[in-house]
Amino acid sequence: MSDNTLIELFTARAEAVSAVVKRMPSMKEATDYVINLCGEKEACQLLISGCGEPLSEKAEDLCEVKQDKIVAGPNLSKKHYNALAKACEQNGFVCKSEGLRENLAGIDIGFTVCQGAIAETGSIVLDSDKEDTRLATMIAEIHVAAVPVDAIVQDYYAEEELLAKLIGGKTPSYTAFITGASRTADIERVLALGVHGPLELHVLLLDEV
Repeated sequence: MSDNTLIELFTARAEAVSAVVKRMPSMKEATDYVINLCGEKEACQLLISGCGEPLSEKAEDLCEVKQDKIVAGPNLSKKHYNALAKACEQNGFVCKSEGLRENLAGIDIGFTVCQGAIAETGSIVLDSDKEDTRLATMIAEIHVAAVPVDAIVQDYYAEEELLAKLIGGKTPSYTAFITGASRTADIERVLALGVHGPLELHVLLLDEV
């Protein structure tokens, strides 16, 4: 398949499972996209049972709405993380790259750079050895994944070389295959998004990373 055909197939398959796919020149535009997306959304809220009832002062503190918006960039290069952190500061957002366990119910956007993508299924491939990378892609309300266009392959067989590189020689290792937004239909077979992970997945196809 040609590069354009791979991009078109990946886009179609990813959008079919509720992902948002955009083509961009570089990480600069991707960072701007993340900042704009964070600015448009409401700060995520802690949903705790019983907050509508009369509570002690200590319990009421747990029910307060988180005011700060948090953007996590756990696997960005130092250069790209610094650019993200600067943009977050200018817009009044909190930017974090580690210690995400402290924000298990309060990450607005997780921003990652993926190592690969599979056109056949619209899946992205992410080296997730770091716990903070896993958390950013699981507990954020929105996951924004940057993918180099030249990292898109046709199918899983074509991803063998990358997987050998990611997995080989490392014990333990954790490679994530992510296809669309989090979804489940195990309750009365009614489809629900964002129950076991992010409400939204945005894939940014970059000409240059």
